Amino acid sequence: FARAMRADATKAENILWQVLRNRQLEGLKFKRQVPLDGYILDFVCFEARLIVEVDGGQHSESERDAGRDRHFAMKGFRTLRFWNDEVVRNIDGVCLTILAEVRKGSSQANPLSCDF
Repeated sequence: FARAMRADATKAENILWQVLRNRQLEGLKFKRQVPLDGYILDFVCFEARLIVEVDGGQHSESERDAGRDRHFAMKGFRTLRFWNDEVVRNIDGVCLTILAEVRKGSSQANPLSCDF
């Protein structure tokens, strides 16, 4: 099913994938349409423990999505959700938000690091 979803990605997913693939975003390794724990994640960066979901209107206030986010939060993942039109209209802003979340997570993971 995940393979079929990769082949039939939405326009927004394709736009975001062009930015995330091949470590193009600050060297972060993202995978797309990854099956994990009975869910299929749109994009995931395991090293940053970050899941990125690109949603259409059917996800508006979805309790299923909220439960899924809680499930992965208990496993140490953070989830970012973007609307399809947000990705299409503002890919730069989406990428900046992703990078800010990665940086926030890495500073929390090692709060005592210093640059000498």
